[in-house]
Amino acid sequence: MSGSSTPIDSIDARILGALNDEPRATVMALAERTGLSRNTVHARLARMEERKVVRAFERRIDPRALGYPLTAFLLTSVKQQKLAHIAYSLSGIPEVVEVHGLTGAVDLLIHVVGRDAEDLYRIAGRILDIDGVEQTTTALVTRKLIDFRLTSLVRQIETE
Repeated sequence: MSGSSTPIDSIDARILGALNDEPRATVMALAERTGLSRNTVHARLARMEERKVVRAFERRIDPRALGYPLTAFLLTSVKQQKLAHIAYSLSGIPEVVEVHGLTGAVDLLIHVVGRDAEDLYRIAGRILDIDGVEQTTTALVTRKLIDFRLTSLVRQIETE
């Protein structure tokens, strides 16, 4: 995982909280909202970007709006020596939206989206065709109970 191992402090958390509430906010707006100077906000944001605390801005698009209503996770076993090749190959499959390396019984957790069950089957087959991929087990998502979130963690640090 990339990023800094140095935890953020409560001032950084205030800035991140304000940025999370209003992702398009200018430095000046963040300064007003947090009660910090513009220079402080600017310098701290630059430092957090350098440390990869703040990642590239990308709006979260619902895959269903793009015609991909199905979400699945492929638990995948691979040959470790071929991991770089596998990661490169997976990055070339548009329906692969995220990949995590794991410890334990399987090596990768591959998050994919598909148009329908047949499309998911095609995507899983394409993944299995990658040299070094040994086995996949597909788990179809039937419901999302909690969306990706970090706000509660940021708010916790803000109050420390």
